[in-house]
Amino acid sequence: MKKFAVVLSGNGVFDGAEIHEATLSMYAIKKQGADYDVFAPDMEQHHVINHITGEEMDEKRNVLIEAARIARGKVKPLDQFDPAGYDALLLPGGFGAAKNLSSFAFDGPDCKIRPDVEKAIKGMHSAGKPIAALCIAPVLLAKALGNVKLTIGQDKGTAEAVTKMGASHENSDHGQVVIDEQNLLFTTPCYMLDADIARIGDGAENVVRAVLKHL
Repeated sequence: MKKFAVVLSGNGVFDGAEIHEATLSMYAIKKQGADYDVFAPDMEQHHVINHITGEEMDEKRNVLIEAARIARGKVKPLDQFDPAGYDALLLPGGFGAAKNLSSFAFDGPDCKIRPDVEKAIKGMHSAGKPIAALCIAPVLLAKALGNVKLTIGQDKGTAEAVTKMGASHENSDHGQVVIDEQNLLFTTPCYMLDADIARIGDGAENVVRAVLKHL
């Protein structure tokens, strides 16, 4: 049975992992006959957002503990990730990818990426193993790997930013998967487009299927 490592950035679209993308990716993995473990960095998240009002809250939360809500408690610290134990890596989107796993939300193409995130991406890439990224998460691949092909949908500003980081961007539509065959990268836009949960399910299913065809 092929096994994915799913890296979460918290819990909730505005300050962590996008829950629809995360859960539907895990569903797609199991539905297509593979398995997964969930990882997240053990860190304080950048800030906490009230998901009703969109306003910042005066409290602190831990990314690993918040990710455990999605993983039903079964989550491992990202610094324990070993590429040798997995066939593929999958990164759901959500602002946590751009606020916690990196500083892309604040610094754009000049952003920094967390060392444990970069190590996981580069470790899988060096091992010649597939990496899937949804929504805004492909910016992590651009920052960590540079000259790769990916998609974040059709947002011009974000596309320009990943191009400045050395990547090649392709516009994409709902459920479409852009594949970098040379680097084994699989990206799909999800909520970077005006999507509903059914469209997100399509994207998750398609990107997981594309990865499994390369294993």
